[in-house]
Amino acid sequence: MEAKTPSQSFTTVTDMVLPSETNPLNNLFGGELLARMDRAASIAARRHSRRIVVTASVNHVAFNRMVPLGSVVTIEAKVTRAFTSSMEVHMNVWIEDRESGEKTQANEAIYTFVAVDETGRPVQIPAILPETEDEKSKYDAVLRRTLI
Repeated sequence: MEAKTPSQSFTTVTDMVLPSETNPLNNLFGGELLARMDRAASIAARRHSRRIVVTASVNHVAFNRMVPLGSVVTIEAKVTRAFTSSMEVHMNVWIEDRESGEKTQANEAIYTFVAVDETGRPVQIPAILPETEDEKSKYDAVLRRTLI
């Protein structure tokens, strides 16, 4: 099985925050953002593994900035580490200013997925070959988190 680079799993999902997705302060519900991130991460994991994938854990989520009603939200996801059947997906969430178009990082998250066959049994996936310094840093950080 040939190793892949993180860029081969790169996924971008862009959507707008609608009134039915907001809390009384007119900001995106945290659970709605989690669901959007889960979908983006699952696409990245599937692109890497080319298999059915299931969410194993939400390792880290940082809600650093509120996401207001009407915002354009972009989630960027890619696989940053792969093991035998599981893989870690790192995401950045960006919001776009309605008037200037300037993008600001609002949140980030790390999810873990497992590739499975049609019966739900874990299957082997390709290794990851990080290319950039950022990818190498995220690749190494996985082991630091799991050893703690």
